[in-house]
Amino acid sequence: MPHVLFRCVTALTSTASLSLIHSAATAFCRVWPRKCICRPEARQKSRGTNIGRREAMKRFTGPALQCRPGARVSRGASSLTWAPLRCCAPVSGRFECAGDPARTARRWNSSLPKRPRTAIFFPGQGVQKVGMLSPWLEAFPSTASQIIDEIDHCAGFKISDIIQNGPSKDLTKTTIAQPAIMATSIFILRILEREFNFRVADHFDFTLGHSLGEFTALVAGGYITFEDSYYLVQRRAAAMSEATQKAIQEYGGEYGMVAVITEPEYLQGLIKAIRDFVGHSSDGSKSESSQDVPPIQQVLIANINSKNQIVLSGSMERIKTLIAHVRQFLGHDPRAVRLHSDSPFHSPIMKPAVTVMKNLLAKKSRVPGREKEDIITFPGLMPCISNVSARPFQSKEQLKDLLARGCLETVRWWAAIKYLDQEEKVRRWVGIGPGKVGRNLVGKEVGMRGKDLVKGGGVWAITDPYEVEEVLRGLEETSNILEDAEEEEE
Repeated sequence: MPHVLFRCVTALTSTASLSLIHSAATAFCRVWPRKCICRPEARQKSRGTNIGRREAMKRFTGPALQCRPGARVSRGASSLTWAPLRCCAPVSGRFECAGDPARTARRWNSSLPKRPRTAIFFPGQGVQKVGMLSPWLEAFPSTASQIIDEIDHCAGFKISDIIQNGPSKDLTKTTIAQPAIMATSIFILRILEREFNFRVADHFDFTLGHSLGEFTALVAGGYITFEDSYYLVQRRAAAMSEATQKAIQEYGGEYGMVAVITEPEYLQGLIKAIRDFVGHSSDGSKSESSQDVPPIQQVLIANINSKNQIVLSGSMERIKTLIAHVRQFLGHDPRAVRLHSDSPFHSPIMKPAVTVMKNLLAKKSRVPGREKEDIITFPGLMPCISNVSARPFQSKEQLKDLLARGCLETVRWWAAIKYLDQEEKVRRWVGIGPGKVGRNLVGKEVGMRGKDLVKGGGVWAITDPYEVEEVLRGLEETSNILEDAEEEEE
């Protein structure tokens, strides 16, 4: 795939970008060695339309890039600690050793132009799919296998086998789905770091995640180690599953989640109607009110995802009754879609999980060598947006409180996106992890999909290796675009 790198190189404008693309070239060299444009023999074999590009690259980079593998991933069985890839090029100082933290810091702090504010976001439960690691395993087998070994060690069993081979009914279970999705998102992020020298702190100003994705966002933002976060997610998933089984045994019935899609102009009325119905206290049939229904069975709004979508959680019987009520009395017919979830997250049923999480978050780190340190580091590398408050966490104590309460309370995703878009002026958004649901939700709210030079930013997603080029190029091409409002503030 030499054409991929040619297109990237011709778009370069900064030293930082040169280093990033050189790391990308190194990665592609290892995957497609016969087509590596960094090697003299590959350049000599270029013919036809590629000659012009070859010559352009020779003028741009000078001597042939000498790609050599360097430090490998730490093989400590209990810690996901990554040693950077050292790959240098003798091009008059244009490239520096990517493995030198001091040089990297100086380069990013001094020579990189101010760029539009950028957010990285991660998906929650429901995006799981058997085989979601396959494209990365095929493209980067050595690096991917090392990361998978670490993930399986954290899990205590080969969760990678279930992710890769299923069956789907096992992968959909809460106790498997939540750790699997979180691990897959971090898996992709680590490959970007190792193979493309793509550092989160260099490119992003905010991090956030949808429900479960909040734990991934905290890892990316430097608030918690992967090992500690994985353990919390495992215990959280188990507590949620146990709470659901307890509700079924005590009250009977079926529980789940349903997405409700409506026209934007009806959303606020829909939310009010649902809350009125759940807390109904006026005259009417007992069968249509919540007065005779145990609180644990009442339906609550689990997520407010966008200007036209919410998610209901709780007793499926009550959800059906509520939707029928809305259709009868609200004057329109919202579309209802049941989600692939075996538990009613963010509903009163999840109250026991809140207690479990508060107790876990009060403990120390489980990482060897950090047993005396708090499980949470505050502040992190960048602000992380809370699902509960739709604002950045303000302290370590608040982070722990809101993270635990997140099992029960509404995910205010729409409010979080509006806050970053309207108040923080975020113009570039990159989703990392399986599925495109998050990208579609964000893109719809900010009015962008892919690169948008008119608006000075873009919304992208990286779910497989073939999307990396588009995202890196998009970030490069929008790196010097600033909003007039931001320039005036300075």
